[in-house]
Amino acid sequence: MLDPELVERITARRAELDELEERLAKQLAEVRAERDELAVAERVLERVSEQLADERAQAVPIPGQVGGRAVMLIPHREPGADESMLPPDYQRILAAVRQAAGPVMARGVGEVVGVDVSVRAKLEPLRSKLVRLVDRGWLRKLPDGRFTTRL
Repeated sequence: MLDPELVERITARRAELDELEERLAKQLAEVRAERDELAVAERVLERVSEQLADERAQAVPIPGQVGGRAVMLIPHREPGADESMLPPDYQRILAAVRQAAGPVMARGVGEVVGVDVSVRAKLEPLRSKLVRLVDRGWLRKLPDGRFTTRL
């Protein structure tokens, strides 16, 4: 004869295991759904990254015209970008900042590149080129107005 208390314990344990199985099946379904969502997100990210890489590769600075004169648009600095994509005067400015022992004012850059720094009207265009290089990520401007190279 079977012990009724033992049968009751077995039945209770079976009910506990059935409940645990249900919870685990629900968790497993949630995990699988999240993994599927991540796989889709990963594919979308790869596709978008490829498109952006293609667009960046095709984005070459092109000369434009302002007031009938040809001007070179200064590209944003990208990882692996070379200074050779900049116009020669901007390359000289970068070289002057790099040669400085530390952060340098626009006047100091002007002295190196041959600008008459005693004439404000000749120094301001240089300052705007320095700021343009800062805006495009080629240089860094410190709060005190001095310029330095990016690390």
